[in-house]
Amino acid sequence: MTSHLPVGIFDSGVGGLSILKKIHQLLPRESLLYIADSVNAPYGPKGDDFIISRSCEIADYFLEQPVKAIVVACNTATASAVRALRENYAVPIIGMEPAIKPAAELSRSELIGVLATEGTLGSDKFVDLKSRYDGEVEIINMPCPGLVEHIEQVVPDIDAINSLLQNYIQPLLVRGVDTLVLGCTHYSLITDQIREIAGAEINIVDTDDAVARRLASVLEENGLLSEAQGSIRFYSSGNIKSQQQLLSHCWGNKVEVENFN
Repeated sequence: MTSHLPVGIFDSGVGGLSILKKIHQLLPRESLLYIADSVNAPYGPKGDDFIISRSCEIADYFLEQPVKAIVVACNTATASAVRALRENYAVPIIGMEPAIKPAAELSRSELIGVLATEGTLGSDKFVDLKSRYDGEVEIINMPCPGLVEHIEQVVPDIDAINSLLQNYIQPLLVRGVDTLVLGCTHYSLITDQIREIAGAEINIVDTDDAVARRLASVLEENGLLSEAQGSIRFYSSGNIKSQQQLLSHCWGNKVEVENFN
């Protein structure tokens, strides 16, 4: 394993682009490979067996390149598959978890709302994470069915997304929540819409920066930081034409997308 190798990053769709952006900003010399497994988005309803199998297929592909580390830029895939990935692959595996710790530190009302997929909220990993804060803050789960599917559209229906956000966020505000945790990388792509509905006084917390910093720390600890000029390659399991439009829109610049099966 040498420092010039790329880092592999994957998500069920475009959500992980929020993580990719932070990694690229923090580590511009690193070459990055991003896989959007959009044909299977969202992962939540698929179940653990499927998510573990698919995550291992993606890891196998990365290691054929090869890569020096893998970032699981998906909360659901982390909850279901990160243990299996770490048991089966020798490269460093960076996972995710909802940012409850910083949210607990920010909250004045000691009431935190977690917006996430049903798969993430129902996972043993999340239940364990939540239990660590029993007695310190009250954490209110808010599953958000349908939101990922709308974000994955080439031309998102903004009105439909806003309607869903109203349904999910308003009950939390009524309960007195003053801090929202974005427990799905897709939601980071619509932070502005979430902010508009939640209000300027509500804290909104995600894990994007923390994941990028963790990757940087792991690479440095293992002597794997690159000194070359970095590049980014994009792959998708979905229709390449539509995925090129979607990833370009979410990335903010036109990108070339390659096929991943």
